[in-house]
This record gives sequence, C-alpha cells and structure tokens, in this order.
Amino acid sequence: MSNFITIDDYNATIHHEILGALIRDDEAIVEVCEDRAVAQMRSYMSGRYNCDEIFSQTGENRNTLILMFAIDITVYHLFCIHNPQKLYKTRIDRYERAIEWLKGVEKGAISIDGAPMLDDDQLAKASNYQMKSNPKRVNHF
Repeated sequence: MSNFITIDDYNATIHHEILGALIRDDEAIVEVCEDRAVAQMRSYMSGRYNCDEIFSQTGENRNTLILMFAIDITVYHLFCIHNPQKLYKTRIDRYERAIEWLKGVEKGAISIDGAPMLDDDQLAKASNYQMKSNPKRVNHF
C-alpha cells in the first residue's frame, strides 16, 4: 500500500463527489488503483531514478510533477473500473500524456528536477550495456 498519494490530493484533479461515485465510498479501490499507478511509474523510472526514495516521500517532500502524473494515471484506472466505454476525452489525454512523459524519462530525453538519481553502481546494474572482460591470462611462449 502506497502512502505517496493521499485522498486529499485528488481535489485538484477530480471533484470529491465524482470520486465518491466512482469508488462507491470504498477507499480500498482507490488504494488498489494507486498501487497500480505507482507500479506502472516504477517500471519506467527505475532505470534512472531511486524509486524507493521517490515514492516513500510524503507531504511537501513529494515531487509535484511525479505526483500529478501518478494521480492522472490513478484517476484513469478508476474511470476504467466505472465505465470504460464512456471515458472522458480529458482523462484519456491526461493518461496518454503521462505515459508519453514516462517514456521520455525512461529514454533519458526528460529529466526530473529534484528527483533522486540512482548511484553509479545501481546505474551500471540497470544499464542495457555493460562492459566486462575475461580475467587476464598470462601466456608464456
């Protein structure tokens, strides 16, 4: 269960009444969708950023851009539960924009200001390219 997003964070994105209607006053549904959104974001960001540190932040310490996209993804998943055939264009656009942003982060075209990067050892493990060689052999002729 993620504490990165709180129920009050949704006020800037969706009206409380609409959120209540979507989840039918069962906050466990919100937590499941939040966890899915965070897991989805981790899959894109974990190659460059310290996701454990990013998503463990609370309150004012959270990165607002990451929080905004996490909420957009969560709300999209909530709307999909309710009625996927009648998704608002705005919700689809915001979700697609979040995924485009995450793809840019994954490729390295976009950097997140203030987000903790992985240290060099962790970056080397996460890299697609690794340089290794066999142990040096001593040949006598």
